[in-house]
Amino acid sequence: MPQSTDTLSVAVNDDHILVVTLNRPDVSNAFNTQMAWDLISLFEELTLAPNDLRVVVITGAGNRAFCAGGDLKERNGMTDKQWFAQHLVYERMLRAVVGCSLPLIGAINGAAYGGGCELAAALDFIYVSETARFAQTETKLGIIPGAGGTQNLARAVGEKRAMELILSGVVFSAEEALEWGLANAICKPDELMKTTLQAARRIANNAPIAVRQAKQAIHKGLQMSLLDGIAFEIEAYNRTVSTADRREGVKAFNEKRKAAFKGE
Repeated sequence: MPQSTDTLSVAVNDDHILVVTLNRPDVSNAFNTQMAWDLISLFEELTLAPNDLRVVVITGAGNRAFCAGGDLKERNGMTDKQWFAQHLVYERMLRAVVGCSLPLIGAINGAAYGGGCELAAALDFIYVSETARFAQTETKLGIIPGAGGTQNLARAVGEKRAMELILSGVVFSAEEALEWGLANAICKPDELMKTTLQAARRIANNAPIAVRQAKQAIHKGLQMSLLDGIAFEIEAYNRTVSTADRREGVKAFNEKRKAAFKGE
């Protein structure tokens, strides 16, 4: 079971929901190298051994920021070699997050700039506080998004909008994130985690293998042609047929009771 670290606070909610809090509030939860390694360890462990966990919720400590991106104080004075070496860690972190088989829901509670915006866009879906703000600010620093921002943001909001946001580095609001397709809902700050956990519970109550297969079918199918995507969907569907959960779901429906799924 994943454990809390110096940069991450980890807690289990309702047995099946893992709440991960980016925990560097004194620097607006900015990524440093250690946080990246901690996220790699956490998400690689979840992929290899999800145990009884069925959903992951990700948020930031405090109410000011979800994540302000890379820690520029740590990066100040880095040589090119050191910068490249650190970025390799960030690249592995992104792959660990994107490759996680469990559903990932963001509770975006404040500023999500740079790498924070990239992390939000990499999650399966996000709910945002009214106070949330987003920006891909990298071009203001002489670089470009390098943790999936040019890809995931464009997939969420469309090419033209992503071009505008990334090339300008402009800040956009929670309302704009919702209107453009990055966010699924806006919540009052004190209701954000409640709403996010309600969504997580709805997912956790469903058959875990089916949920994971549906996630993979959506993610990978959208990168294929329609017919290839349908073929991939059928393969994912077939993996659910022989499960005990499939038999339990049908039995529970006919017995007019709530299904007791075990992930088997």
